[in-house]
Amino acid sequence: MANSKYEYVKSFEQPDLLLPNTWIVIRIDGKGFHKFSNKYSFEKPNDRRALDLMNAAAKAVMTELPDIVIAYGISDEYSFVFHKSCALFERRSSKLVTTVVSTFTAYYVHLWSSFFPEMPLSPPLPSFDGRAVQYPSMQNLRDYMSWRQVDCHINNLYNTTFWALIQIGGLDAKSAEKELSGSMAADKNEILFSRFKINYNNEPEIYKKGSVVLRDYELVEPGSPPEVIDEDLVKTVEQVALSKTQEENDKKRRAKARITVQHVDIIKDEFWERRPWLLSNKPGKIPKEP
Repeated sequence: MANSKYEYVKSFEQPDLLLPNTWIVIRIDGKGFHKFSNKYSFEKPNDRRALDLMNAAAKAVMTELPDIVIAYGISDEYSFVFHKSCALFERRSSKLVTTVVSTFTAYYVHLWSSFFPEMPLSPPLPSFDGRAVQYPSMQNLRDYMSWRQVDCHINNLYNTTFWALIQIGGLDAKSAEKELSGSMAADKNEILFSRFKINYNNEPEIYKKGSVVLRDYELVEPGSPPEVIDEDLVKTVEQVALSKTQEENDKKRRAKARITVQHVDIIKDEFWERRPWLLSNKPGKIPKEP
């Protein structure tokens, strides 16, 4: 770019580099999705088409951005995790957030007709906001993911009971809300089973556990010696980078890996122990074709 007398305006730009050696979570949320879901008559308490659309958009984001190691989604929310060694966009917060949000939104709109063929989109179109949060340790990251999955269970149990009271029990929204005020999980389970013969344990896992998006490598067998991950030894942007050859090999292995959506428990240790590549950032073995 040629120098000019106007170039001084660049000095007003503020640096927004995220801290090195920290896990980065970009969390996106639907903007005004309560009205949006009513406009398109989403089924209550859960609309499987809407959730599958969210998951399809998340898979597309992971395909476009191989630096993302795992994503987790519930309702109109998705969290995308970048490894602490990530150097994408020099770890600029604004670049990371806007790239994830815009890519997700673009695919959400692009794929809409595949899931809602009878309901064409019209303005105002769906949009999402986003933020970047940093976590210094693996335990912090795992606690964040656990928090989101616990929220999924709490919210879904409430919504399942709330809408059962309305749709089957004939209550209005205010009466249903009043009845559930101060209730515990056991109370809601009792209402579902005793009044409506609904066993919450039999509800689809996607509603109870949310959606986990990750690359599909061979699972480590239970009882295998765990991979030792010393956080002090994990390469960061300020340390010696991997050789170009190793970088290219890792990229190829990630590109070959199938991106899957699973509805599993991510709170227990077993999930992470059987998928050590999530925390080590070293691609696993590609599963053999059946």
